[in-house]
Amino acid sequence: MHVSAGAVLLALALAGVAPARAEEPATPQQCWTPQALAGTQAEITPVRAQHRLDLAPLKQTPLPAATPVPPELRGSIRAVELPPGEKLIALTFDLCETDTEVAGYDGRIVDLLREQGVKATFFAGGKWMETHPERAEQLLADPLFEVGSHGLRHYDLSQVNEATLQDEVKLTEAAFARTRAAYAAKQCAIDAAAAGKAPVPERVRVLRFPYGRCDPKSLATVADAGLLAIQWDVVTGDPDPRESAKAIANTILTKAHPGAIVVAHANGRGWHTAEALALAIPKLKAEGYAFVTVSELVAAGKPVIAATCYETKPGDAKRYAHSAGKRPSHDLLPIFDGLY
Repeated sequence: MHVSAGAVLLALALAGVAPARAEEPATPQQCWTPQALAGTQAEITPVRAQHRLDLAPLKQTPLPAATPVPPELRGSIRAVELPPGEKLIALTFDLCETDTEVAGYDGRIVDLLREQGVKATFFAGGKWMETHPERAEQLLADPLFEVGSHGLRHYDLSQVNEATLQDEVKLTEAAFARTRAAYAAKQCAIDAAAAGKAPVPERVRVLRFPYGRCDPKSLATVADAGLLAIQWDVVTGDPDPRESAKAIANTILTKAHPGAIVVAHANGRGWHTAEALALAIPKLKAEGYAFVTVSELVAAGKPVIAATCYETKPGDAKRYAHSAGKRPSHDLLPIFDGLY
């Protein structure tokens, strides 16, 4: 499904999604030293352990009012058609975390993006934000990055009941709100606000379904919560340790196109992602590509919207989720395809 450019601009305004603000934003360097921002090797590897999230603080967190997504933007956004001559691409990274682990933080990826001045969107699980509070604040504070929702505990939202579905959507927004409030309370953020710096967005704007799985009910719930459902059309395959950096980079470079949305991982599940990006980013720049957040990409053209969610072709996500369904933790660690 395609929509007109005029309809997109109107719908985006109603949904609270807009191009980059004109005001000069604050930067994380105003709050953290280079050493505090730099990733460490110890953070990368996920820790396997039962670590259930305390939902009580999240349920007590007030949320800003949301404007439901209008009909023009409901559905699963896979890519964006851009005006002739525009070469924009969105790199996206999932920060998944289940009840059976504390996931990692691959600072090699974040450090590289900052070094290269590359914008990106991180789809963070609510639980990941709660277990990585300072890293989550740093991502929110960085004008290069957009932080979206990846559900609360990486459940398959097409298979949960209504109460769990609502929790997965709303409590992830609560985790975002708690992270935003913690950052806003820092003196550096207070000083930046007093100086007229652009603030961190008040609420989450975009969501990626765990496992790339949705159904009409979950799509409607997400849209009613004011969130755009973002899928992808370039799959790096980075959760598979057999995929080399060169192979991942080749996939990105071969399948890249204006308006593409690339999916990868920054939670320790992207085995060779950082090395692959170091190869691919300079070549994409040389080909004339500019990197934008997903919200900026959607605002720049006509979203390509599907009525359902899938990885590379309709129906394939069902196979991955069926395999995952045998694991009570909703964890797809042994299944490299579809770990999103």
